[in-house]
Amino acid sequence: MNKIFALLMLISIAMICSCQKQDSAAEQQLAQRKAELAAREKALDEREKALAEREKARAVARSIPSAAQPQSQVRDAEQLKAERERRLQQLPPALQGLIADPSQGRDETDTRMQERIAQRERRMEELQRQRMAHAVRPFGADTTSPTPSPAIEATSPSPSPTPE
Repeated sequence: MNKIFALLMLISIAMICSCQKQDSAAEQQLAQRKAELAAREKALDEREKALAEREKARAVARSIPSAAQPQSQVRDAEQLKAERERRLQQLPPALQGLIADPSQGRDETDTRMQERIAQRERRMEELQRQRMAHAVRPFGADTTSPTPSPAIEATSPSPSPTPE
């Protein structure tokens, strides 16, 4: 009887010890995942700050030249533009069409810049959405979404109507 009791105690202690080892391994994995997530979040914050600083620097750089130009330079620029227009009008009509209008190039550049800025803002919003999704999702939840992605939906065959 004493041997059976000792055997049962030994088995129960072994089971308890094995459970504790498994728990400590799970805790270590959890701590590692938290550290990785914190590192990713820190890197993302640094990227956002760098992007914001670059955009501020560009905005300041754009505003400085227009504010720093003295009136004489503005007048000179207007005079140069008028002189250029006068010379263009003196050219024969066949040659006038060959000369590019510099304002047209600026317009194209401005529209490209606006498109890039809008694209950058969309990326920032997407990053923020992803960040919020990771922050709100409980740890250990499935990473797969219940709805298929748009790429899968686009490639999946759709039933075609058949004439009867």
